[in-house]
Formats: sequence, structure tokens, C-alpha cells
Amino acid sequence: MTNYFRVGFLIGLGLLEGCAQPVEMGDRAPPPISPGAVPDAIPYAAPITRAGNTSPYTVNGQTYTVLSSAKNFSEEGTASWYGLKFHGRATANGERFSAYEPTAAHRSLPIPAFVRVTNLENQACMVLRVNDRGPFHPDRIIDLSYGAAVRLGFADQGTAKVRIEAVEVMGVSDLRSHVADEYRTLQLGAFMNSATATALAQDAQRLMAVPAEVLPATTPSGVIFRVRLGPFDDQAALREAQSQLRTAGLPQGQPIP
Repeated sequence: MTNYFRVGFLIGLGLLEGCAQPVEMGDRAPPPISPGAVPDAIPYAAPITRAGNTSPYTVNGQTYTVLSSAKNFSEEGTASWYGLKFHGRATANGERFSAYEPTAAHRSLPIPAFVRVTNLENQACMVLRVNDRGPFHPDRIIDLSYGAAVRLGFADQGTAKVRIEAVEVMGVSDLRSHVADEYRTLQLGAFMNSATATALAQDAQRLMAVPAEVLPATTPSGVIFRVRLGPFDDQAALREAQSQLRTAGLPQGQPIP
């Protein structure tokens, strides 16, 4: 079966799952990879839903507010990474965290958001997709996947001074006002490769009685292929479908209206 978590941007539903810092929380690096093995995230117009965007929210007695938009966002400070301890666990929006994917956690950017992160110590930079909350540490502004830290050259030292700049994506739908009961469809992922999207749709269709379809969409970076499953009759059916997808090793998807 295709490892969709390695070849596409997977979108899901979940609960707030704070990130952790490797040193304090006993995290450790997964098997090493080369910097060239971690690609940039490719920005696309993914909808912003309630998944991962509860605002305000409180962690360890501190309350945080999610921004209404990532537009013109810029910040400098210390970055850290998280790895094997959290590999496979749910992120704030319900995706399964991969220590090798070009993803990041931020306390206040809407999920998903795309950011360009520059290591100010060596000027290495890459584009990442924010899909988690954290780091809940006063001295740090962003947590990267271990793979991203390798790419930016600070995996061994653990932290680095970085600049974060939002990458503007046109056509993003803000669906945070929609109540969960209105969500009847799962978006399983968005891929640059149509064959990968088609294979995922076929795998999902074999499990489900509802339609699975591939929908192309034009973005500034090119055409992407979104995989959607549904509509489902109600929330119970949608949640059951997510459970079946998870058990089958497929992305559980992000509920959308």
C-alpha cells in the first residue's frame, strides 16, 4: 500500500495535542536522514476549519489566542524540534505526526498555515506547513519536525535562532464558523501527483460505501489533486469512517462541510 503520509499533505480532525521539546520531555531523534530527503511543503489553499483552531485555548495555565489570518505574519526567536516520542501521534488537527515531514507547530497561527522558516545562524530556509500547537515553552516560538531541523541544520544542537514568515496562499476558505454537525465529507489529502491521489481514492473506496473522488484545483504552485470521501449521513457515520481508515493505515481525513 502506498505510504500516503510520506507523499502528500494529509489533513485530519483531532484534539489539541501540544508539542514537546526534545531535551525537557525525553524526546529523541528517529533514524537519521540526509537533509535532501526532506522536501519543502508545497503551499495550497487548504480550508481552515475548527480542527486545531479552538480559540482561546489554555495549556499549563497559560491562555493562547489563534490569529484570524496568517497574512503578513513574521516573527523571530528560538526554534526547537520534536521527533520519535511523538511520531505517529495525533497533531492538533488530527493528522498523524511524522518526524520526517515538512511540518511545524505554532501557538497562534491558524491551522493549516504555510511558513518560510530561515535559520539565522546559517541562512538555510525551507517552507513548512503548520499542523500542530506548541511549543509551550516561554523561550521558543516554533517546533519543527526532526526532518525539518535536519534540513535547516540544527537537529544535533537542538535549537536555533530563526525567522518565521507566512507564505500567502490565495483562495483559502475559513470554515471555522461551521458547526461540526454540518461536516459531512472527509478530505483525505491533497497531492501534486494525480496517480497518488487516484490510488488513495481507490483504497478508500474499497473500504467505504460512500463515493471517493479526486478533485483537481489550481494553486500558485501548480495543480493539486484533492481526495474527498462522502457525503456521510451523520457525524456518527463520519467518525466511524475515520476509525476504519485509521485501522486500514489510511489518512483519517479532515471533516469539511
